[in-house]
Amino acid sequence: MAHCLVTGGAGFIGSHLVERLLQRGDHVRVVDDFSTGTSGNLEDVSGHESLEIRNGSITDPALLESSIQGMDVVFHLAAAVGVKLVAENPVRTIHTNIYPTELLLRLASEDRLPFFLASTSEVYGKNPKATWTEEDDLQLGPTSRPRWAYGCSKAIDEFLGLAYHRQRGLPVVVGRFFNVVGPRQVGAYGMVIPRFVDQALDGGPVVVYDDGSQIRCFAHVHEVVNSILGLMDEPGAAGSVFNIGSDQPVSIRQLAERVVAKVGGEIPIEHIAYSEAYGEDFEDIQRRVPEVDKLERAIGSKPNMTLDEILDDIIAWRRAGRSDGDARAESGERV
Repeated sequence: MAHCLVTGGAGFIGSHLVERLLQRGDHVRVVDDFSTGTSGNLEDVSGHESLEIRNGSITDPALLESSIQGMDVVFHLAAAVGVKLVAENPVRTIHTNIYPTELLLRLASEDRLPFFLASTSEVYGKNPKATWTEEDDLQLGPTSRPRWAYGCSKAIDEFLGLAYHRQRGLPVVVGRFFNVVGPRQVGAYGMVIPRFVDQALDGGPVVVYDDGSQIRCFAHVHEVVNSILGLMDEPGAAGSVFNIGSDQPVSIRQLAERVVAKVGGEIPIEHIAYSEAYGEDFEDIQRRVPEVDKLERAIGSKPNMTLDEILDDIIAWRRAGRSDGDARAESGERV
């Protein structure tokens, strides 16, 4: 049994990771300020005897210093995330993503604790290649565009993690998440699939930004958690960066059409400019497709659920949640 620190453990990916760690018999300490995560994400394990939840921000040095005590491994997932949040609050993005990471790495290096550092495909920026490998150049946009603050801050995190590995022997694994989706993800922070699903269930319109030709790949959160744990169980992964995601591309317009077809009914699809959603200075990445050969070589697997399977799971989850909410509302319970 390992004692695991999970920052951001009440978040979308973090809560699924916490459940898996508990299922395999680990003790888990969660640090989360519930700014984007929710207590409901941990509802199924809230009374678990091996789960400890500390409510507070990773920007609190004293909290991090006390929380890492007695731990055997660190999963650092907490960050300022989501296109909408990054565009609206770049100061919070930079502060939250860089300074706590450096402190956690420094604290973990004292005992050389295995350390998973969550990063993002955003670090590739505007790299024009059809598919991205871990050794490709990072091509971020100008500093006058706030949307690049997130990718830049996570790139700094990666540099820090790999520096601690080289200079202090810290066994760091960097995972670059591509589009991770599944139950518990919400559309409030710019996440496209939950937004499309909710809009379709409401009868539309499903709103596509620009012409919808943007290309993305979507991986189910359960398979992403499998990849995280597989990498942390592989000693040879330390000191390396891994793309974690699906390698099956789909356009955003095609995605909207598939969501509409699965929900059923006469649901309109509308297009609006990015500037209406995120402001005039927003830039998007046209194509985001990973190569995951390195991941597959390291752990013997990669995310391979089909988009249809993923959408079926998410739509069923959202429909069940709406039914539960309706039932509670009818009984007078606050929802």
